[in-house]
Amino acid sequence: MMNWQPISEAQIWDEVNNSYERMSLPQRRLWEVIKIEPVKWAQSPYGDEGDGFWVVAIFGQTVIWYNDIEEGFNRSSYLISGRINEYFCNQDYLEWTIQYVIDEIREGNPSGGYASARNQLPNKKQNSASASDAFTTPFAGRYAYLYL
Repeated sequence: MMNWQPISEAQIWDEVNNSYERMSLPQRRLWEVIKIEPVKWAQSPYGDEGDGFWVVAIFGQTVIWYNDIEEGFNRSSYLISGRINEYFCNQDYLEWTIQYVIDEIREGNPSGGYASARNQLPNKKQNSASASDAFTTPFAGRYAYLYL
């Protein structure tokens, strides 16, 4: 059995800084507007063991946060500051997540997929994905599950 440890503040800074180096100019411009100092926010039940997840950006009622269980960035809504509403297990780099936001602003529709906790995705360092992986996409304020 794996001995999982939550990511440290220094490690989340490394993830953010490495992603920043790969960002395009438009991605950097948006990032500069929505970024915050990384701070742990609660998410139950998945974030309980690691005392929450690192939130790195806020815009409107949405946060961008790092899922250190699955090793990737995600977007989720929040109603109460300090508490992430939905758990997603995307294994996206930060620049991908920022691009999804840019696309959503430009097109007026949600961009990029959402991987749900219903069926966990493999670690991004692995090469194979199960045919039963579940993805979700926001639709009319709710999340619809798409099974591939």
